[in-house]
Amino acid sequence: MSNIVRLVIACVFFGAAVALCVFGFWGWGILVLLMGGMLLLTFFFNENMLISQYYLRKENSDKAEAFLAKVNDYEKQLHKGQHGYYNLLIGLIESRKAPLKSEKYFKKALALGMRMSHNTALAKLSLAGIAMAKRNKREAQMYLQEAAKDDKNKLLSEQIKMMKSQMAQMDKQVVKGGYRQF
Repeated sequence: MSNIVRLVIACVFFGAAVALCVFGFWGWGILVLLMGGMLLLTFFFNENMLISQYYLRKENSDKAEAFLAKVNDYEKQLHKGQHGYYNLLIGLIESRKAPLKSEKYFKKALALGMRMSHNTALAKLSLAGIAMAKRNKREAQMYLQEAAKDDKNKLLSEQIKMMKSQMAQMDKQVVKGGYRQF
């Protein structure tokens, strides 16, 4: 259902709630008001994205992908503030299958913007991992520094430290008779 249809239905529910309260049916009016509030809430937070986020936290990426697939045209179905989060979720799901293909989704999520800084830090951390997989140390360092700066609540500090230690190991790649010299 598109966002405009949700908004119109929510307004109809609010109007019906006011009419029910005016005619003395307070119980039904409050119930219809709550239902309208739920519909208005789905205008700002899409239920498919919330459910897929839940399944991603439970490590069930198949169900998360199934719920994200229900969003056919995200530009029409989602509020503009959710476009970045949609691409972030797709990038996280895609990174479990083919990490190098998920780069475009993370970059698009950063370009569209996200309100919460730890989500931008997560996208930049994922981009740093992809850059390390491509053996691009300079880009990986840049993304790691930006991720550390965006991670204000230190939710990803352990992952950032681990990524930095892995980056230090990139220089010590084993070659035929010893270590590689620069």
